[in-house]
Amino acid sequence: MDRTILHVDFNYFYANVECLYHPELRNRPVAVGGDEAQRHDVVLAKTPEAKRFGVCTGESLSLARKKCPGLIVVPAHHGLYMHFSKLAHKIYERYADRIESFGLDECWIDVTENIRQTDGQNLADELRWVIQKELGITASVGVSWNKVFAKLGSDLKKPNATTIISRKTYKKKIWPLPVSALLYVGESTTQRLHNYGMNTIGELAMTPSDLLKKNLGKRGADLWTFANGMDSSPVAFFDRPKKIKSVGNSVTTYQHIATISE
Repeated sequence: MDRTILHVDFNYFYANVECLYHPELRNRPVAVGGDEAQRHDVVLAKTPEAKRFGVCTGESLSLARKKCPGLIVVPAHHGLYMHFSKLAHKIYERYADRIESFGLDECWIDVTENIRQTDGQNLADELRWVIQKELGITASVGVSWNKVFAKLGSDLKKPNATTIISRKTYKKKIWPLPVSALLYVGESTTQRLHNYGMNTIGELAMTPSDLLKKNLGKRGADLWTFANGMDSSPVAFFDRPKKIKSVGNSVTTYQHIATISE
């Protein structure tokens, strides 16, 4: 029997958390920025309204302001984001014990044992509802039989959506995507694949694995496996990482405080 793996990806995580504590920022172009005094003046996150102006995560705040003159920049509160990540893990533990983080705002959950009573779609929809109800933020969830396609699924529909990638639909949904959308394919690998005539995940998947291994080494063989839905890597058991446990109790959920300073 195939596994059922969810990939949860919070929508505009840092920006949504900031808007949660500052309702006056909702529906406005907002960027969470690094410390400009320390020359870390980059966009860490942005709202959909800022994205419509072309503001991109990772670019300089000065460039972002040129694109969006009315951009509102707020400082990051990393302790708060860590706390929300911890709260999310508490929710995930209700559904499974195989929970693997991929940054603060993304996580894989192997719910194979839970689908005896329901299915992946219903479980993902329920999880999104619980997250929004209890945390006040939204998430997109991808559902598939492997981790790579589950993550791709969470990227396909945003915000607050569930996307199923099945064995019947993956060639239609996944193969037309650019190779850069595949997990672990960065700018350098993307360019190398383009040089070999592989622009889409489907073109990568249909290239002989031996040729990929010859040109890209073991990574090439791994990417071929990913593109063809053959990733069998397990979702790790959740053991409460030390980084998450280090968050103090002084930060509470938004229902109990009026401002971040409290």
